[in-house]
Amino acid sequence: MIKQTSYEALKVVKSDDNVFIHSVAAAPQELIQALVRRSGELRNVNIFHLHTEGKAEYTKKEFSESFTANALFIGHNVREAVQEGRANYIPVFLSEIPSLFKKRIIPIDVALVTVSPPDRHGYCSLGVSVDTSLAAVEAAKIVIAQVNKFMPRTHGDGLIHISKLNHVVEFDEPLPEVADHILSPDEMAIGRNIAELIEDKSTLQMGIGAIPNAVLASLTTHKDLGIHTEMFSDGVIPLVEKGVITGKFKKHFTGEIVSSFVMGTRNLYDFVDDNPLVKMMDSAFVNDTHIIRKNPKVVAINSAIEVDLTGQVCADSIGGKLYSGVGGQMDFMRGASLSKGGKPIIALPSVTGNGKSKIVPFLKQGAGVVTTRSHVHYIVTEYGVANLYGQDLKKRAKELIKIAHPSHQEELERSAFNFFNKKFEMQYN
Repeated sequence: MIKQTSYEALKVVKSDDNVFIHSVAAAPQELIQALVRRSGELRNVNIFHLHTEGKAEYTKKEFSESFTANALFIGHNVREAVQEGRANYIPVFLSEIPSLFKKRIIPIDVALVTVSPPDRHGYCSLGVSVDTSLAAVEAAKIVIAQVNKFMPRTHGDGLIHISKLNHVVEFDEPLPEVADHILSPDEMAIGRNIAELIEDKSTLQMGIGAIPNAVLASLTTHKDLGIHTEMFSDGVIPLVEKGVITGKFKKHFTGEIVSSFVMGTRNLYDFVDDNPLVKMMDSAFVNDTHIIRKNPKVVAINSAIEVDLTGQVCADSIGGKLYSGVGGQMDFMRGASLSKGGKPIIALPSVTGNGKSKIVPFLKQGAGVVTTRSHVHYIVTEYGVANLYGQDLKKRAKELIKIAHPSHQEELERSAFNFFNKKFEMQYN
């Protein structure tokens, strides 16, 4: 372990290296900036990452000969570069990314991470993002760590002895935060519809954003819920404080919250800091369907860009325009389906911001199917719940049209009528 400035530490990166960047709020901003400052000396450095917060300046056009970003999940900061062809997208389940590093299918030369200061035993923590980052650290030839006093020390898999860090840069900066926005009436309606599907003693998986927050806000009268999720945000905290989330009936890590990363406000980071209630684990474990299914009544809540009338779910692209990623959606959709009493849910507003239907006759040309129609169970909009599981294609179409926006239902009926060779007739309650 060598303590250095960021400029000195980043000198170890060579042309043609594969570099991993720590995920989400843990992305080491000082190390990233130091890497970009070396652009004139480097060529063909491949950067691998999930979603990261920050500017991601290495994706700028002027650095295209020096760096190529390879996104395992497309965040807002690299979306333009991916869509313009300057960066690449690798579709893969979140559960399988660690094995790509460990098997050296994607060999990592240098891992750039943020860690907490070492404790009295010399152990640092990966803090808010263990996810695939732990596997990258373990597989990398060289680990460069930004030691940051603002990084929480979390329990679970993410402890690394300082002797395992090849280069250490001490640089303190607050972690990026994402604050909640005021929920709209439609978002609250979706939250209530989902909450009605959730039984007491269920184990929840959800993400960040309006719909997960609307669901959590609608669960205040539930009892003994548990959390086993790839990520969570601030909305979980009030339910823990009110005793709604207890984890008493989880079969795996009973009484504890299991996650692989968190993203939210400083309040969330303070909540997970040295909190034995929260276990931050490797995504190969958290997203393993064999592990997920051990808990009873797993409710997996995931989002979509559009859903066609047969139940195919597009969640990573808008037509051929790549937008996000596969992530852990299928890991948890399948895990919830295999759980005793489990409920896999896809939730989305009925229309886009400009009024176009998100329930469509056919997915747009070039759209990626993330959840297949054979895996889908519940689709939820502000207009209700469609249970597609075990239903034939005609029945699926009818159920989906019922929860589509009323202004689009007639058009969807005509499409279904033509699709099913004019053997289609809606029946409304």
